[in-house]
This record gives sequence, C-alpha cells and structure tokens, in this order.
Amino acid sequence: MAEIAGKTSVSVRPAGILPDRAQPHNLKVEQAVLAAMLREPKSCVDTVVEKLGSSGDAFYSAANRSIFLAAVELNKAGSVPDLLSVAQKLKASEKLEAAGGELYLAEIYSAIATTVNIESWCEILRNLAMLRRMIDACSGALMKCFDNDADPDKLVEEIETDIYNIRTSGAVETIRDLRVLVAQEFQTLLDIKNKKIEVGIPTGYSPLDDFTGGLKKGEMFVLAARPSIGKTTLGLNIIANVAMKGEKRRPVAFFSLEMTDNQIARRLLCTEAGIPESVFWNGTFNDSDMHKLTAAAANIRDAQLFIDPTGGLTISELRAKARRLKNEHDIQLIVIDYLQLMHADSRVDGRQQEVAEISGGIKKLAKDLNVPVLVLAQLNREIDKNASPNARPKLAHLRESGAIEQDADIVTFLHRNRDDAKNIADGASTEAELIVEKNRNGKIGTVKLNFYPSKMLFEAAPPIGREYAPGGGE
Repeated sequence: MAEIAGKTSVSVRPAGILPDRAQPHNLKVEQAVLAAMLREPKSCVDTVVEKLGSSGDAFYSAANRSIFLAAVELNKAGSVPDLLSVAQKLKASEKLEAAGGELYLAEIYSAIATTVNIESWCEILRNLAMLRRMIDACSGALMKCFDNDADPDKLVEEIETDIYNIRTSGAVETIRDLRVLVAQEFQTLLDIKNKKIEVGIPTGYSPLDDFTGGLKKGEMFVLAARPSIGKTTLGLNIIANVAMKGEKRRPVAFFSLEMTDNQIARRLLCTEAGIPESVFWNGTFNDSDMHKLTAAAANIRDAQLFIDPTGGLTISELRAKARRLKNEHDIQLIVIDYLQLMHADSRVDGRQQEVAEISGGIKKLAKDLNVPVLVLAQLNREIDKNASPNARPKLAHLRESGAIEQDADIVTFLHRNRDDAKNIADGASTEAELIVEKNRNGKIGTVKLNFYPSKMLFEAAPPIGREYAPGGGE
C-alpha cells in the first residue's frame, strides 16, 4: 500500500518477481495529470488520451486509474468530466470509496496551479509505464524459463516480440499540420530532382527502376513466375546489385526457404565470376576460370549479405530474425524466396487464409522496419494451359492471389519461353520479360531482359527497350 499526501491509502500494482519493491511510478505526476483533466476537461482529457491512450495502464495507482477511466467514459458519452460529474460517475458504479472518496478527489483538484505542463507530465507517465511493462515482460519470461517443457526457440521469439511491442507502443502518432507536411515534401521532391536523395534502392535494372522508383522503404515488392523460369536467379541478381556492386553497398537479409546457404554462396560466386557451375562438375575448370573466381571472391568479400536458409519459416520467426538483423546490422533490404513455402503462426482454415496471414505479416514487417521487402512468389498452372504464344501472366495467376495482390505495392511477373534455353551455347542469351502488372504509385508495362543460362544472369536488353502500357497505380 502507498500513501498519498499522508492521508489516503491507495492500492498499487505488485512488483512481479520483486513483491517487496514497488515498480517505477510517480503518484504526484499522476495526480497532476488527473487535476488537469478535472480543471480543464474540454482540452486536457483529449490531450491525455492522445498521449497515454484510454486503457489507464499509464497510472500505477488503482485509485488514480479508476478516476481516469471514469473521466474518459464521461468524455466518450459527451459529458463534461469535471470534479462533480466524475465523483457521481464513481459513486454510481460503487467505486468512489475505493478511489479515495470525495476528499481525495478534492485533494487532486487542488494539486496544481496550472495545466500548462500537461504534455510533459504525460511523457513522464508514459516512460514509467514502459518501464513497468518491461518488468512485467521480463518477470513473465523468467517464470516461463523454469518450465522444463518449454520450447527455447519459441520462448525466445515470444520474448523478443514482447520487447518489440513495448518499444513500438511508446511511439505516439502525432497529428500533423498539412502546411508543415507540404513544406517538407516540397523540399524532398527538390532533393530527389537534384539527386541528393534516392527515391528507392536501385535494383541494378534501370528500366525497372524507371517504372518503380527502385525498392522503396516500407513497400512490399512481389516478383512472381512459374517454376524454372528464373525468379530465384533474378532475385539473387538484384541482391548482388544491392549488396555487392556500386559505390553504395547496402546490408541485405535473404530468407531462402528453397536453397541452402552453401548453394546460394556458390551461385553468387559463380555469377559474379561469369562462369558456369557446370565447369566444376564436368572437369572443364581451367586457369582462366580460377583467376575469374579469385577476383569474384575478393569483390564480394566485404558484402553484407545475411542468409537464413530455414525451411518452413513462420511469420513470427521471420519477424524476430528480421528485427534482430535490423538492430544489429541495419539491413536495408529483405528478400524472401518464396512466399508460398512459408507458414502461418497458427492453424487456419484453408490455404488461402494462411497465405493471407503470411502476406499481411510481410507487408506489416516492411512498414514496421521501414525497409523494402522483395518477395518471390509462384504462379499457378493456369498460365501453362493457355496455348497462345502471346499469353502473359496476370494477377489472377498468382497462387492464392487475393491477399498477395491486395497487400503488395508492386507486382511483377518474370516471363520467358523455357524451351529457348534448351541446348543453348555457353555464353549465349535468350529473351525474357519482366512485366510490371501492378504499381501502386506509378506506371505499369514491360521491361525487356536477356537471360544467360550458363551464368545464371539477367541483364537489361541492349539497347534498353521498354513498352509502356497505359494506366497506372490504384
């Protein structure tokens, strides 16, 4: 029990695993906030709710929490939550005595002389509430660790999620003045025009970047194709361009649910060297290839590419690993290969609902970490049933497409004729297309590519050709 002004006994929260020690709190500041609400309810109640929420968790004292909730309920009902109406509200719900009675309400009302510092008081309570939530989370985690049957990996993910939620819950969304926003965005557009800042991360394929502006923060970029068309190869080419080439190399996280980490490293090394992997298997590897391989290894040695080859990855596992990589290495791009191999966190009714949960989780991850997420996805077999040589993939061809189409900011389809790559000479290329089918903030159309099967490499077709389609984003 804690005493307020040496008179009224007010119950407070237990201290978790430290029952003899009170959690962080400041009862005088709580009184000050409540006093401001009672003195100037028309302005202060809304301010406090905006800063602290309406749950009352920011108040350590049970009495203060009851008074706050009564004021909020009256405000929601359209009544003015002044001293008398709050007292009557508490009395009607038989909570007045537990909240200290009318004497305590009067004491609170006289606790301050002005409400000018209401926002700074709210900031103090918000910070103290975060510390208490940290104590609760850590106490709960400690108790779970004593369970012999606990799954350590799952427990670590739960703890990381709890800590992350506490951190993000402290971020208060502020209402912004359009005049300020316009001034900021005007300067941003000028900086983009003058090449001072990038719209997005360049993919290494300038015709594609002309459509999309590159890989932009917070966006979900889908690259889809039928099996054996080369979506993983193109994904790895983009990863190499971002993490291994140019003056500005960026840290990238690659979650590969299909290939092993060794396969990925070998593929990147051979592609960078410009030599087929087959030379190692058929015994034609020579001194010239050795020089190329050595130079390639030296070139990518400093690349910050973090590969996770976990199969059957769940959204919660992806989220935990991506957050850790963002905190430790400030990753600038996340690539997932591929969406349909992932699993939802819980059992759901039907595959479409599971894919919807996965797709929504990926989009949320992009927004939470403020990084672009490039997601590889598979098309259904309907495209193969079309006998027309001019048949091209459409949004409807995405497997379990509804949620993916809705969540994605950009959807592209990689298309080529598989037969063109059969019995092709080493070093020769075949034509391919990258179709921008959905672009929330730009044009749609087709980018012409050349595919080199021996080097597992896509390049923009020289001279660069583009076919712009009418229409644009949503």
